[in-house]
Amino acid sequence: MSFIGIDVAKDTLVLATEGVAGERSYSNTERAHEQLIKDLRALESPPEIIVLEATGGYERGVVAALGAASLPVVVVNPRQVRDFARATGKLAKTDAIDAHVLAQFALKVRPEIRPLESEEQEGLKELLVRREQVSQMLLAEKSRLLQAVGRGRHELRKRLKKHIHFLELELSLIESDTDDMLKKSPLWREADDVLQSTPGIGEVSAQTLLAFLPELGTVGPRAIARLAGLAPINRDSGMMRGKRRTGGGRRRVKTVLFMATLCAIRYNSTIRAYYLRLLSAGKPKMVAVTACMRKLLVILNAMMKTKTRWQAQIELTTA
Repeated sequence: MSFIGIDVAKDTLVLATEGVAGERSYSNTERAHEQLIKDLRALESPPEIIVLEATGGYERGVVAALGAASLPVVVVNPRQVRDFARATGKLAKTDAIDAHVLAQFALKVRPEIRPLESEEQEGLKELLVRREQVSQMLLAEKSRLLQAVGRGRHELRKRLKKHIHFLELELSLIESDTDDMLKKSPLWREADDVLQSTPGIGEVSAQTLLAFLPELGTVGPRAIARLAGLAPINRDSGMMRGKRRTGGGRRRVKTVLFMATLCAIRYNSTIRAYYLRLLSAGKPKMVAVTACMRKLLVILNAMMKTKTRWQAQIELTTA
């Protein structure tokens, strides 16, 4: 079996095979993707795994083509690959070197191959990312408007108000498109209803979980906590037992869970009781909040698995 690494750039793809000298270059176009697939299928040893880095979107076309051809492709975190390269003494960085590092990474690490996202899933993620971008721009422009005081800034305020109006319209259109996308899918409608039945989980939280944590309801409690970066990590050495800390995970998922948990601590009787119990046991507030984030996520995971709306006594089956 072959272990393949493909370095992706805006215009080019560089392919390397572990244990084979040299590399091949292709254009990052649909026609070149077809030739790439033909060459991969013509290999004497069929690919066991094809590894690419996430590059902000440039990899989507070739990943979709490889997935449609039923080839074992996986997209990995660039930071993980860079750490692997440093660990193996490869400090230089070129497209050819990166392709060989990815091929070696495929052999040594063998990242798990997961089902590729559907077009609908990618579309929902793009809408939510765009909503976040527009919201941030809108917040910044409103802040600038508050600072634009004085007679000499009349024209500036006029331009800022015009831009704010445009951003508010854009945001409303994005939210409308997001709602339409969710309504078109019976599965998403049901999942959204299940999630939003939980006190503390609102529209934005539910949509973010659907888009950026599609594994919700399909894996166990420990696995879902790891994906969200809420699983405690051991830090022991010899006789020393370090503090368990959480880390990694999906940034957007962790952010919405944090905000949802703060709301749940106030309005969700199950999460509030758990939070107060931790505080009474002497836990620091942020430790208690993080524990509540994990408990809320585990409960949501159980609800999604059984397609069950919120029940206060659900903690009996997830504790």
